[in-house]
Amino acid sequence: MSALFPTYKRKKFQLVKGNGTVVFDENNQRYLDFTSGIAVTNLGHCHPEVVSAIKEQSEKIWHTSNLFQIEQQEKLAETLVKDSPLDLAFFCSSGAEANEAAIKLAKKYTGKNKIITFENSFHGRTFGGMSATGQQKIKEGYGPLVSEFVHVPWNDVEELMKAIDEQTAAIMMEVFQGEGGLRIADAPFYEAVKKICDEQDILLIIDEVQTGIGRTGKRYAFEHFNLNPDIITLAKGLGNGFPIGAMLGKAKCKDAFGPGSHGTTFGGSPLACAVSQSVLDVIFQDAFLSEVEEKGKQFMETLADSLQNHPLVKEIRGKGLLIGIECETPVVSYVEWLEEHGLLTVPAGENVIRLLPPLTVSEEELQMAAEILKQMFEQFHTSS
Repeated sequence: MSALFPTYKRKKFQLVKGNGTVVFDENNQRYLDFTSGIAVTNLGHCHPEVVSAIKEQSEKIWHTSNLFQIEQQEKLAETLVKDSPLDLAFFCSSGAEANEAAIKLAKKYTGKNKIITFENSFHGRTFGGMSATGQQKIKEGYGPLVSEFVHVPWNDVEELMKAIDEQTAAIMMEVFQGEGGLRIADAPFYEAVKKICDEQDILLIIDEVQTGIGRTGKRYAFEHFNLNPDIITLAKGLGNGFPIGAMLGKAKCKDAFGPGSHGTTFGGSPLACAVSQSVLDVIFQDAFLSEVEEKGKQFMETLADSLQNHPLVKEIRGKGLLIGIECETPVVSYVEWLEEHGLLTVPAGENVIRLLPPLTVSEEELQMAAEILKQMFEQFHTSS
């Protein structure tokens, strides 16, 4: 019997080593990892720049209290806000913590309590994160949650407008809903959200935990739609597997988060920030991001050529290397078949296969994955 709480339905194998896109289990079975730890190892496994940063900083100092100046935090914050609408950073250890900080800052800065989020959204499993999340299954059994969160339909401007009143502090959204099925809104919806926030003095919070740090072919997904967020949240790819999260905000919010207003023991340690800086030094290069965007475009075209008209496939959608294949039926058995044939994927909702390869994935590896996916759909269609 395991000494672990059964909070995860775990695979029957474990991954014990990896390099780039390739990982191996305890039986030395080889896989293409198109989960990246769910959009975490954006530079792949054991990237030399990240390994070097860990080694170098670990021999100096790992952790200090945030009561001291931390040079690595200052440098990382400057890198994250450069050429963006954001000015300041708060570092923590996870995406859920980043979203908690965003919720607290929005309420404290505005003096208002109502935050509008969207159906099928996902913002974490803390009480604040659950309350913001637009999926009932995440909340069941936990009793009263944090007030006041209102969930409106995704991609519906009319319903969004109806939900706004004088107590609305913020609109909180993912640019592309990840856990909720990789849903992308129409361009006019993003334009309307921006206009509403600007004209009605409502804060715009964008959850970039899954979409940020190059995953969609830009530093942050909001850059695709020229949005003007007041606050964004980051984690996952920010540390390439080393735990770190961040909340970025505009300078106008500074006084609401003064000394004693919020805090963290582990957030923004010298080691975490040094690792994150090594990640950004690679990903935030224009040439690297352009390559991610191009690889994603070509992969989408390859998938469309082989799968778009397949009877089991409803839609293929995504940006950069955040790609979903929506199917006509639940995908659990599809994901298991892919595992057995050397391709690791993860569901998004019930009917979507989510493809999240490292941003360093090669064209050859993308072609291999596309071929395995094609074989899987042909197998299931033939046997149905």
